[in-house]
Amino acid sequence: MIELVGRDGNRLAADVAGDPADPAAILLHGGGQTRHSWGTTLNALGSRGWYTLAVDLRGHGDSEWAGDGDYTLDAFAGDVLAIARTFDTPPALVGASLGGIASLAAIGEHTDEAVARALVLVDVAPRIEQQGRERIGAFMAENMDDGFESLEEVADAIAAYNPHRPRPTNLDGLSKNLRERDGRWYWHWDPAFIGGKLGGTDETRSSLIDPDRLGKAARNLTVPTLLVRGRVSDLLSEEGAQELLQLVPHAQMVDVAGAGHMVAGDRNDLFNDAVVSFLSGVRAGA
Repeated sequence: MIELVGRDGNRLAADVAGDPADPAAILLHGGGQTRHSWGTTLNALGSRGWYTLAVDLRGHGDSEWAGDGDYTLDAFAGDVLAIARTFDTPPALVGASLGGIASLAAIGEHTDEAVARALVLVDVAPRIEQQGRERIGAFMAENMDDGFESLEEVADAIAAYNPHRPRPTNLDGLSKNLRERDGRWYWHWDPAFIGGKLGGTDETRSSLIDPDRLGKAARNLTVPTLLVRGRVSDLLSEEGAQELLQLVPHAQMVDVAGAGHMVAGDRNDLFNDAVVSFLSGVRAGA
């Protein structure tokens, strides 16, 4: 694990793979996840000519919690900018859900600089489905205060949320996304991510998911762009995906069969194939 510095000087944890002399690719997970959510993607890119970093977003995993509770889009996008600016040449950004909109805002709202050489949006676009948002919010809030008695209980909760994904028989990997405290297991993120400036009200949530703001950022994209959608996602509909393609006419899209919103976790093999192929093309065209 290495440490990076975010917008406010906050410490951000990251795992790395590949040769530092290679161009950089930054993996930015979704809200409530950690850098461990990418499966084998980190090593898949690291072994194919990319210096790859899987980053814990502020308030998540081993990254520092925001002392002021700032988990707004400005804060997350600011962290993306801070990370990107540490490299001599612009990195490729691969962002799932929250990591995707933070990357979209960082690139599309800072057209005066080369923030990134390419963008991969994973199951997110300016327009997402309200029902899917509410289901994710309910899942994240459940057991947030009381935690879980065991990893088996965690696996049951995940299986109920993602019924199309087989329940894991080996639960060791789940422990990377949780903290054990006083004999109970808690999600590995700051509760203020839900209760603070992100908040539990429609007004504060809309500061993070703002279709008009994100749509404007999307129209400003000029870098190679790939949208990877989970075909059974309840967050990004086919209509929402097509709207993104209209906003970004040069963008490509891959629809991953058998995957929901957590595309990398649901079908890591197909996800890796899509991202590796796209970024190989980006390098070849550089």
